[in-house]
Amino acid sequence: MKIKILFIIAFLSASIFASGQDKIKDSVAYALGIQMAENLKQNQVLDLLDLDVLTSAVIDLRDGKARMNAQQCDSAVRTYFTRRYEDLKAKNEKAGKEFLQKNATTQGVVTLASGLQYKIENEGMGIKPTADDEVEVHYKGTLLDGRVFDSSIDRGQSAKFVLGRVIPGWIEGLQLIGEGGRITLYVPANLAYGDRGAPGTIIEPNATLIFNVELLKVNRKEKSPEAVEIKPN
Repeated sequence: MKIKILFIIAFLSASIFASGQDKIKDSVAYALGIQMAENLKQNQVLDLLDLDVLTSAVIDLRDGKARMNAQQCDSAVRTYFTRRYEDLKAKNEKAGKEFLQKNATTQGVVTLASGLQYKIENEGMGIKPTADDEVEVHYKGTLLDGRVFDSSIDRGQSAKFVLGRVIPGWIEGLQLIGEGGRITLYVPANLAYGDRGAPGTIIEPNATLIFNVELLKVNRKEKSPEAVEIKPN
């Protein structure tokens, strides 16, 4: 009787262990799927791919029936992303030019020689920054279709940085207002992230960007005595 009970206990323990192992394997499989999907999402192709085809490729490889070798796979992926990159560049360049051309006629919008457009909402009463100064700002950045790609306002925390270390559109634009001022910047791609875009974000190649910026504080960088220019009387 004792032997029978011990056998039952051992059988149940093995079943529970096997069940636990299956759950662990399922968790690993799910985790790997999430990691793969996250990678595809960062490359902005997750919504463009046929997931049934993707799944069939995994099964084919497992069963030794893959229909493409490594070289063919590399060529297919490289060709696709190259064509997509060129298409995005052309599409966004056209959209940016059309937007800026129309926006230039909007009341209050000023276009500079660099191509930067801006609209001052509040000039501010404090000092204006230089490229060497550290600034503290609140901002929201959007694409032309209104999607937000970054926002210190949404995070609830202002941003601090040396003005001369950010994109050219900000360097030029923020020097137009003083502390307490607010400005809207319409930044063409060449003054933002250019034809490369910002990989890993929704900022595509040649994207024109819109920023609403409030200049909270300017921390003026003091010039060292050696840097002071001495003019003769």
